[in-house]
Formats: sequence, C-alpha cells, structure tokens
Amino acid sequence: QNPKTYAIVKQLLAEGNAGELQKYFGSRMEFGTAGLRAAMGAGISHMNDLTIIQTTQGFCRYLEKNFSDLKKRGVVIGFDARAHLSSGGSSKRFARLAANTFISQGVPVYLFSDIIPTPFVPYTVTHLKLCAGIMVTASHNPKQDNGYKVYWENGAQIISPHDKGISQAIEENQEPWPQAWDDKLIDSSPLLHDPYAMVNKEYFKDIQKQCFYRNINKETNLKFVHTSVHGVGHKFVQLAFKAFDLSPPFAVPEQKDPDPDFPTVKYPNPEEGKGVLTLSFALAEKDGARIILANDPDADRLAVAEKQESGEWKVFSGNELGALLGWWIFTCWKNNSRDTRAIKDVYMLSSTVSSKILRAIALKEGFHFEETLTGFKWMGNRAKQLMDQGKAVLFAFEEAIGYMCCPAVLDKDGVSAAVITAEMASFLATRNLSLSQQLKAVYDEYGFHITKASYFICHDPKVIQQLFDNLRNFDGKNTYPKSCGRFKVSGIRDLTTGYDSSQPDQKAILPTSKSSQMITFTFANGGVATMRTSGTEPKIKYYSELCAPPGNSDVEQLKKELDELVNALEKYFFQPEKNKLQRKTE
Repeated sequence: QNPKTYAIVKQLLAEGNAGELQKYFGSRMEFGTAGLRAAMGAGISHMNDLTIIQTTQGFCRYLEKNFSDLKKRGVVIGFDARAHLSSGGSSKRFARLAANTFISQGVPVYLFSDIIPTPFVPYTVTHLKLCAGIMVTASHNPKQDNGYKVYWENGAQIISPHDKGISQAIEENQEPWPQAWDDKLIDSSPLLHDPYAMVNKEYFKDIQKQCFYRNINKETNLKFVHTSVHGVGHKFVQLAFKAFDLSPPFAVPEQKDPDPDFPTVKYPNPEEGKGVLTLSFALAEKDGARIILANDPDADRLAVAEKQESGEWKVFSGNELGALLGWWIFTCWKNNSRDTRAIKDVYMLSSTVSSKILRAIALKEGFHFEETLTGFKWMGNRAKQLMDQGKAVLFAFEEAIGYMCCPAVLDKDGVSAAVITAEMASFLATRNLSLSQQLKAVYDEYGFHITKASYFICHDPKVIQQLFDNLRNFDGKNTYPKSCGRFKVSGIRDLTTGYDSSQPDQKAILPTSKSSQMITFTFANGGVATMRTSGTEPKIKYYSELCAPPGNSDVEQLKKELDELVNALEKYFFQPEKNKLQRKTE
C-alpha cells in the first residue's frame, strides 16, 4: 500500500521490464544472524514497508512461541536517520510499522521517539529486562541501504538457531495482518512507551562507572575533534564528554547533523580511513586539536586519529586501538577497581580475525583471554555467559573498529569508546605521552603485533565459491596449499568445513558455518592469515598478523616480512586478475 513502491512496480509492468522485476521479486531478502541488510526499494528483495511488516509479523510469532510473558515484558525498537526519497522508505517509518505490528498483538513496545545510536537498543533490552530489541539501521553501508538488526532477551545479537526460526516464521506470516499498514494507531495506544528520556539519563550514569580520572578530565588542555559522519552520534558523544567532565569536542559542522545523503563522503564508513576524515583534519588544524574521534553513522564504531610530531596524522587501525583500550581498561581495573573479584575471574575477548595482543597481555598479567568467531553477536553472547557465571568481562573488540568497553552494553558501542579514549588520552598527556607513544610502550612490553587487513570486491557468488573450492583442492582433491610463495604453511583451520590441522582429532573448536567461507592459514614464520566472506557486503576480506615475543624490536623488519606475506597471499590465493576481483584501492 505504499504509493511510491506501488508506482515503481506498475511502471515496470507497463514497460514489460522482466529483468528488473526478476531483480525485485526473484528472491526474498535472507534473514540471518545480522537480521536484514539490503537496499531500500520495491519488491521482496528490498527493504520497504511490506517486507518490514512481513519480517516483524514473523518475528512477533517467533517471540510468542519463545516467551510466555511477551505481553507483559515487551520489546524495544530504535532507528537511525536513513531515508530513501524515491521509495518512501525511512528508518523511522520502518520502526513505526514494526511497532504497529507488535502493538496489534497486544505486545508492549518501547519505541524511541527520536534517532539513537545502535547500542541504546541492547542497553534498553538489558535495562528494562525486555524479550527482544530491533534497531532499524544499515550502519555504515551506502546511503540506499537499510537494515533490521535483532537482539535477544540477553541483550546480545541473535545467534543460530534463532535466525532460522525467525526466517521460517516470516515465510509463514507473509500476508499483512488487518491493521498492518495503519501506523497512526500506535499513537493513541496505551501499549506504546517512549524510553528516550529514561535511557538518556541511565546510560550516561552507567558509563560513568568507567570514568576514573575526573580531575584530570576537568583540567586537561587536550582538544578533540568529533565527527558523526552525517549520522546519529553528535548529541550523544557531547553528552558522554559532559558525563566524564571533559570539555565538549569540536564537532565537524558539515557532518554533525544527520543527513541520509551523506553528502561529504563517498562511503560513510570511518574504517575507510583518511578519505572520510578530510574535514576532521581541516577542523583539527584550525582549532589546534591533536585527536580526532569519528563514529560511523549509527555510532556503534569508532575510528581515532592523532597528529604526530612530524605534523602528519596517524589513523589507528582497529587492532591498534584495541591494544590501547585493552591496556587502558585493564590498568584502570587493576589500579582503581573496587571490584573484589580475583584476577582469575577477569576476562577479555576478541574475534578470531582480530589481533592477538589481548592474549599477550592476558598471559603476562594473569587474566583470561578468549577468542570467538567474527562479529559482536558471538562476543556479546559469550560475555553474557561469563557474566552469568560471576566473571568480570572488562573489554571485547574486533578489528573492524568495534569496541565493547562497558558491561551495560553487550555489543560494540562507539559512544562509550569515544569518551573512554578521550579520558585515556587526557591521562597520558599528563605523563607527556601521546597515544602513539603509549601504543609503542604496549608493544615493547607485550611483544609487537603487526597487522594488515584489506578486501577485494566481488559481486559474483560463483567466483567466490570457486576461489575457496580451489584453496580446498589446491594440489589435488581435498588438499590445502602447503605454501604461499616462499612462505611455508604450518597449519590450517577451515571454519566452513570444521577442519583444523592443529587439533588431535582435526576438528575445529570454534563453531562452524557452512553458509559462510572462512579459512585461516598459520605460517612457519609465525604469521597468521584469514580469508573470509562478509555477511553484509560483496567482499572477500583478509586479515593477517605477525606476532613477535617481547624484546624483538626490529619493527621495520617485521613490517617488511608481513608485507611480503600479504603480497603472496593476494597473488597465489586470491588471484585477482584471474578472478576479476576489484581491489579496495580501486
């Protein structure tokens, strides 16, 4: 019943455009553990009013089956600022339609009245003990995309088998229920609640438990620039600085207000590095700020850059910031904690494609480190399990600039990460240390961990399948490569098939998934490289790391060795020319 998507389809029918109609209606968007992520537009392959109604009807039925007290506890729904003029879709409209679906079934809905950062949804699930949460966002995807991200009652993103259960329930509930389209009904419903004011108060109270140097914060001369890259982050990072008694950061004026067109950037993704930060660098130079904090549009990720003594800007990788935050949060726990738990009950987590620096710190300091599969859904769920056993999970991170610094949110959170980074920088400044100098000190103490990650774009699933099949049948059937150029392979773990050459029974310990590709190669020189497909983008990603024991300080040699390993990986395992892969730089 959306006049815009209806008109698009009618026009294609009038033109007899079978090719486009096939694209729109050939296959339904897949609901996975990341929920939905697709372009906004007409048809069942896109995000629009109808597919949101159908998805929410399925989700509602699935929750009814799993929670006898759903009508007492309810769900929370949040949204970002995305909108798509030509199809009439927007995050706010989708959130209201989803709320209407639940309310029509007598389920209480906590619908935020305004845009929020993604971490506010898992925070609200936990804080109000709700059954589930939905965040309508496509994070840092291109502007035409939107998404539907789902949290379970434990405050973490869903993992299998919930995705399959919800997916099946969507298939069974495709016809819109009687009042599905009339979202005005919710405004007068006693089941509609707005958690905005409450969460804005409670969240900032909770993150203050991670504030340890209020006096330094009050007096620091360090200046910060913040950009929210046309997303939701501006207001909330300002409030976080206030909560920590820090002077507010300078906001990049062209990017501080939400704008679904993201007019000043090619991709609204601070992971892409310097291109997204051009305006931030200019403002920092003008205002004499040494540190830049950049959130992605839904403010669950954080990129950080620091001006070096040479006058150049260094953009920290996700692994480097993970090393700094891990060191900082552990140091604060050790020096200031009123936590009486012994160090043996302290944990940190990171994903298997992220740097193993936390493992090195944990070994030396005596706390526990665990690695999980890629993605915060795994770290959030594991953190909750550990916390339920009375353990303290201080920190979790992934190399894709995602950080969980505060146990009140069991997902990545760019707001708390931004203000904790600012406090760390302010503290280090009192010791005349920069973030870069402290990073070197961390590596000096725990061993250098040099990482390099990138990706190739490939829109053809057959080519991707062929590439990974080739690696599994490299020198004849069921044989993996024994070397990569001059680098000898010493171990292989394939989390698509469940094979791990390092285990006595050759079975991988981490869960396996046949629906996504992921192979990790260990090399005789101590290098590790993982190749995997992305769940939300047409990319084949790779991650590589070379770890040295403490005391090996020839960093340039290590970097050179890793560069050569990565070049070999691209040449022999990716074969970009043969497979027509597009490089990140292109």
